[in-house]
Amino acid sequence: MSTATLSQPKSFDFKRLFFMLLGVALFAIVYYCPAWPDAIDPMGEHFVLSKEAKGAIGVFLLAGTWWVFEVVPIGVTSLAIGVLQAMFFIRPAKVAFKDFMDPSVLFIFASIMIGLVFTKTGLTKRLAYKMLMVVGEKTKNIYLGVFVVTALLTHIMAHTAVAATIYPLLLAIYGLYGEGDKPTKFGKGLFMGMAYVAGAGSIVTLLGAARGAVAIGFFQEILGKDVTFFELTYYMAPVGWAMVFLLWGFFMIFLKPEKATIPGLREKARELNKQMGPLSRDEIMAAVLVGSIIVIMSLRSFIPELKAIDKTALILVSSISFFIFKILDIDDLEDIPWNIILLFAGAMSIGFCLWETGAAKWMAVNWLTIFQNSHWFVFVMSIAFFVLMMTNFIMNVAAIAISLPVALVIAPYLGVAPEVILFVALVVAGMPFLLLVGAAPNAIAYDSGQFTTGEFFLYGIPASIMLLVVTGIAVLVLWPMMGMPVTLPG
Repeated sequence: MSTATLSQPKSFDFKRLFFMLLGVALFAIVYYCPAWPDAIDPMGEHFVLSKEAKGAIGVFLLAGTWWVFEVVPIGVTSLAIGVLQAMFFIRPAKVAFKDFMDPSVLFIFASIMIGLVFTKTGLTKRLAYKMLMVVGEKTKNIYLGVFVVTALLTHIMAHTAVAATIYPLLLAIYGLYGEGDKPTKFGKGLFMGMAYVAGAGSIVTLLGAARGAVAIGFFQEILGKDVTFFELTYYMAPVGWAMVFLLWGFFMIFLKPEKATIPGLREKARELNKQMGPLSRDEIMAAVLVGSIIVIMSLRSFIPELKAIDKTALILVSSISFFIFKILDIDDLEDIPWNIILLFAGAMSIGFCLWETGAAKWMAVNWLTIFQNSHWFVFVMSIAFFVLMMTNFIMNVAAIAISLPVALVIAPYLGVAPEVILFVALVVAGMPFLLLVGAAPNAIAYDSGQFTTGEFFLYGIPASIMLLVVTGIAVLVLWPMMGMPVTLPG
């Protein structure tokens, strides 16, 4: 570092200080304010907001503010979530910090390891070159090719694993754009688009994410009705794929690449692919190991005996195997993005905190009872909006668990068929476009350094509005045409 650089005084960041103090103030106001009124559901049941639940909402507001404005690294904000719970007796420290090693967090860890292996062996470069040879040199076709491949993969494997697999492929593609690591519109569109589309594709089958199985479980328990794998796909496929193509149009408008074409890209990709030669031993081993795990995880939906095996344990088998077969070594552990792992650990902790203290249920009952005398369509869209907001702050499985049971109880009073409640909740829960903590693909995309959390939030606003419009059209037009009951017979 030069002497000139060393002598330059650092300017004070007032904006950072403001938002840091804003988060602290929100926490303090909510935690220390007098008790709030109970929430009362249509059956007359009272839901008390305890001091711990108020504390959970305070932590939720502080974390949201710090995450959006990135006043400290996002992983450090996650640490604050655990610390505040322990220091203000919201939950015992042992419980709050145990969430940091929840199976879902380890699933993300294992997904990132798969990405590391694909990068180290060169498999992602090979896949990237093959794809570029097909889609060609036009950047709009590259967007489309990436989005379609991402969405297709989420039909057969968890969107987190897909994002971890696709991410290094995108790095390889972006490397050919000729701008180094510099953030560009093309880079933002490529990585943010991948994250958005991973969510859109994941709603189509039960294999894309755990939220589908959780929601159907609630549906069965409350109403005694079943929704089959193929019934879910039948109703979700048109919505999921409409969103994939609309998001492509969205990014072509809002983040149109600076270059319409990358001249010579196809030829360059062909040449680089040729230089890679035949598949190496490590590439074959990595492909076989990851492929085997994906097949077993997919078969869990069809073979009851395999259902008993935990998906996190399964995917961690691949992580261990990478070291057994010497594809990775101890130095590779230093490449793991711990900021992202901590981000999700904190997201799990605040999600469980809201749930276990009763704060989530208090919010859901208060929100949904506002609309209990509204037109049925307004009520359905209010559920969509609530789940959309919640899924941005907490894991989408938790968002479903919080809102669906209450919504299913209120729905019959307004003549709304329960099926439409289930499918609406599943559509919006899969697409958290505002905050990184809403889904693992968002956080994985952020690791590219192409966009800030603030940019992600700003582009997420119109994308979320578009999602609500598509959901509304599905409720009013598409699903009734396909035979779904939307209202109950009068």
